[in-house]
Amino acid sequence: MNNMIIKNASQLVTCSGFEAKAGKDMGKIHVIEDGAVIIKDGVIKKVGTTKEVLEGIDASKYQVIDATGKTVLPGFVDSHTHFVFGGYREEEFDMRLKGYSYMEIMNRGGGIANSTTGTAKAAKEELISLGKKRLDAMLKFGVTTVEGKSGYGLDFDTEIKQLEVMKALDKIHPMDITKTFLGAHAVPSAYKGRGDAFIDFIIDQVLPYVVENNLAEFCDIFCEKNVFSIEESRKLLNKAKEMGMKLKLHADEIVRIGGAQLAAEVGAVSADHLLQASDEGIHAMAEKKVVATLLPCTAFSLKEEYARARFMIDNHCAVALATDFNPGSCHTESIPLLFALSTLYMKMTIEEAITALTINGAAAIDRAHEIGSIDEGKKGDLVILEFPSYKFIPYHIAVNTVEKVIKDGKLVVDNENCGLLE
Repeated sequence: MNNMIIKNASQLVTCSGFEAKAGKDMGKIHVIEDGAVIIKDGVIKKVGTTKEVLEGIDASKYQVIDATGKTVLPGFVDSHTHFVFGGYREEEFDMRLKGYSYMEIMNRGGGIANSTTGTAKAAKEELISLGKKRLDAMLKFGVTTVEGKSGYGLDFDTEIKQLEVMKALDKIHPMDITKTFLGAHAVPSAYKGRGDAFIDFIIDQVLPYVVENNLAEFCDIFCEKNVFSIEESRKLLNKAKEMGMKLKLHADEIVRIGGAQLAAEVGAVSADHLLQASDEGIHAMAEKKVVATLLPCTAFSLKEEYARARFMIDNHCAVALATDFNPGSCHTESIPLLFALSTLYMKMTIEEAITALTINGAAAIDRAHEIGSIDEGKKGDLVILEFPSYKFIPYHIAVNTVEKVIKDGKLVVDNENCGLLE
């Protein structure tokens, strides 16, 4: 049984809610001073001040953590990653430092196509081992739920292999994994100039297998100039929706082609990147309650302008933050860096950034009903910071302030002592 009491927290930041927070509501994170939480059988049972929560409770039946001088928050939700891959692309990073753009590297045979080779060669067991190591690193940063995408196969066998690896890791790792099918991540060389034919291949041969074997919850596509057009993206997403999948988009990252509007049109749960999203697209997303998942570490790595977080929030969008951890454009899983960039360069308040990585991150993977906040009935996923205020997260710039991580009511990370716990 995973029974735990956390008491005497200097600040208990609940981020209370069961759906995405938009606009001004993103600044409401609900702080309880001298807070406490009771978790029973891995589920949050009581939340409030220490005095309120502990009244009449027999603490001997629980593992007790004294959080005096500490801050307690919901476990972080990283809602956009590509953590299952074989091979690295350090040479491409060097090329970018020498002035080559992301698209120039992609046109030279680099980029996503480069990662397909290493991922295809890697055995499933190797990918599981690599994936576990990467998940362990994320867990130490306070991430208790992660979304993982395929997309480094661009063929039947490797796409399925990536999804099966994530399914296996979901069973053996403490972290929860939401699986996304991103078969349309790039146009493979065999289909060069025939993107629509590749979409037909995915629809006819890969998507049915993914659905029948319950390998992914979401379908995603890289909707971008010289990758997949609006028409091609609409065709795949509508078919995936017809087959019962939820939808995501890589939208308006490099060129403004209307990906944000398409996300609103097809009823996507989230649209991600959005560096070039238009005012009209942002307004459409806000109206249709599509979560805007922003990835500032990618803009930082590519030396691009950041997405317009302030404009989105001020125009009543629900904004989530995610790392976009991948081997190419953003090889980092650093939550502290993510907080620093969002607050220092994207004009987000600390409170908005916390909302974006908790309840709104949960909403971006359609799990706000069970994770993302410290509310009764939700999973006992919590993070304890070594400092007495949540404001230390971005203030201690790009340094991990997470001391302990609790997953389903079980202590899984203790950075103060021995780090990752088995």
